[in-house]
Amino acid sequence: MRKTLLAAATAAVLGTASLGARADVNTVVGGKMFFDLSSIDQKNNGTKTANDGTGFDVKRFYLTVDHKFDNIWSANLTTDFNYVSNDGQTNLFVKKAYLQGKFDPLFIVRAGSADLPWVPYAENVYGYRFVENTLIDRLKFGTSADWGVHVLGGNDNFNYQGSVVNGAGYKNPSRSKNMDFEGRVGAQFGGFMAAVGGYSGKLGKDTQTTPALHTANRTDALLAYKADMFTVGGEWFQAKNWNNVLTTATDKADGWSLFGNVNFNPDWSAFARYDKAKLSKDLNPSLEDKYWNVGVAYNVRKGVRLAFVYKNDKQDSNTAKLDTKEFGVWGEVAF
Repeated sequence: MRKTLLAAATAAVLGTASLGARADVNTVVGGKMFFDLSSIDQKNNGTKTANDGTGFDVKRFYLTVDHKFDNIWSANLTTDFNYVSNDGQTNLFVKKAYLQGKFDPLFIVRAGSADLPWVPYAENVYGYRFVENTLIDRLKFGTSADWGVHVLGGNDNFNYQGSVVNGAGYKNPSRSKNMDFEGRVGAQFGGFMAAVGGYSGKLGKDTQTTPALHTANRTDALLAYKADMFTVGGEWFQAKNWNNVLTTATDKADGWSLFGNVNFNPDWSAFARYDKAKLSKDLNPSLEDKYWNVGVAYNVRKGVRLAFVYKNDKQDSNTAKLDTKEFGVWGEVAF
């Protein structure tokens, strides 16, 4: 009898340990950090600004926990930390927190804060997010994640995503009178990739106490070709009332970005990018942004990349000129 009880207890303990091991396998912890050591030369109408100088910045540090309940259901939590030495800003907040149901590769549903359809897609094609944000993210005409319901899917030749979201971005989960919509459809054949997308909504600013006067709209397009030896591509956007949801005046903006890289071998690559945008075509038509970068990247080891980069950004209008030059080392650590 004692031997039977002992055997049962042992089996129970071993069973619990086995379940724990399976739970560990189904829970994956990872992270990603973007950092740089650079020197900035910034002048506003010919006068140096407070951002001028040399410093080390951790632009982003994501800590991710992914848990898989079964073959359909899973959950994700991604925290976001950033520190900027120039202004002493330190923030820790939730970027992604969602429950996912993967019913089919062409039908995946996420509820919570998750990747939006456009910016993460463009980042993946661009390939050098650790050096610079993609076009609309850099110019603040869009963001990478938001709170809502997201439906997505794809196969070897087709991909799509539609998101109904609060509109204020992942840093602000507050609600307003209506929700916004962002969507994307894309296709890929061989190395060719093409996508179109759009956004429409009030950006979380339409409240009972402060009604919105306009709807913010954005149209996006991307075309690229990726091969083992090189990548070349371009992104375009057009926006209306993005910064004028609450103002009487209306406004428009548009811009484009060309990017490319050459892979000398699995470890070394050279890359370059050029952006041009009209930021206020109606209210300040002379305001224009021109940005470019050029650099060389090196894979130190799996999960660690360094890039030696020069950046130049000019925002000029008839009344103001902001000129920013930056040179240094940018890095990405992923695990």
